[in-house]
Amino acid sequence: MSDEPYTSEESAQRLLSGRAWEDYCEVLKLAGRAIERFGEEPTALDRAEWYRFLTRLTRNGLERFVENCEPERPRLRDAPWRQSINFQSPDQDHLLAEFIDGTHSYLIRGSRGTAPYFVITSWSARQPRDAGASDWASRGFAGLRDCNPALLRTTGMLQSQAIDFDAQGNFEVLVSREAAAGTRNWLKIEPDCVGVLVRVVYHERARESAPLMRIERLDHPAPQPLRADHLSTQLAKSGQLVLAYLELVRSWWQDNLSQRPNRIRFSRALYLSNGGVPDRHHGFGTWKKAPGEALLLHFTPPPCDYWIFQLCNLWQENLDNYEDGQGFVTKYRCTPEPDGSVWVVIADTDPGIGGNWVDPGGHVHGGMSLRLILTQAPPPKVSAYLLALARLRAEGRAALAGARAIESGEVAD
Repeated sequence: MSDEPYTSEESAQRLLSGRAWEDYCEVLKLAGRAIERFGEEPTALDRAEWYRFLTRLTRNGLERFVENCEPERPRLRDAPWRQSINFQSPDQDHLLAEFIDGTHSYLIRGSRGTAPYFVITSWSARQPRDAGASDWASRGFAGLRDCNPALLRTTGMLQSQAIDFDAQGNFEVLVSREAAAGTRNWLKIEPDCVGVLVRVVYHERARESAPLMRIERLDHPAPQPLRADHLSTQLAKSGQLVLAYLELVRSWWQDNLSQRPNRIRFSRALYLSNGGVPDRHHGFGTWKKAPGEALLLHFTPPPCDYWIFQLCNLWQENLDNYEDGQGFVTKYRCTPEPDGSVWVVIADTDPGIGGNWVDPGGHVHGGMSLRLILTQAPPPKVSAYLLALARLRAEGRAALAGARAIESGEVAD
């Protein structure tokens, strides 16, 4: 792979003529109409959140590819506020640097802070360098076969436990295709690498300080003027990101998770298909209950550094009440049973039976996940019960005596 700048005259002309911009706008129009693929299933609240979801995906795509994918000037930037794609944990920060490819070598410098754990990963995705030379709107979702920024494959991983820190908690990590002699901390990237992601995991965020990190290219090139062909390609990627995450949401819901309501399945293949890392178990499912019902989940978390159960909406977004400490339960914000098991009570109001009440924020269905980080044990079995809220409030946990349990928690692969 050459170090010479990649150029595409066709990509440049598409931008300068306005065609690349028009195609990008047509892709967004197509995205807006994609809610029709869900039929009558979305509620009025789901539909309102859909259009807000589109604005968030649009912002995310532009920030990732237009603003933060300059070949000469990499950055580690945090995910945008409230851009919670794909069951994002509120106790994780996501620092992301975008690359064009794996041609260059980088150095990440930082200080640890007091967050207990972070992991740095590299990934590849289907992102052609000449994406700006093509029209994408006319191809619709079929175009994701050739350009899919959401279909991520993790190719390298470096955990904070494996990093050498100095006495002050400072560190350096080499990010490159080959390790240099004497390198203490190294993250390997592949020729098709398109980015590095740092996941920072907090136990109690308010009591812990975030690590500080910056990234630079080792050859320190001078910043260059904006090239038309580069922007044309980055606009194309931005539009394809919107379609890619819409298709991810649709396929996970319609082709998979909604077939098993109120169940959680641990599928490593499903999780890793979106840039996941093999330092955790992450189970996914869908939840569904009527306004007058309560959904109760019971499980015993295995020994692990951290776990979180969270509700999401139909579009796999964090609920609006996360900011108020609702919508999720964690190892460090949990009331367990004497035997170490955990009851999660999903209901519009707290029925007063103990456990951990989770407010669904006005939703009647959506996604849910159970994530366990740094564990050697298998994931737990999960029992679910669907009961009338009035009965649960009147009888307490005695109402569970004759209730049928929905058993899940199986490992799919």
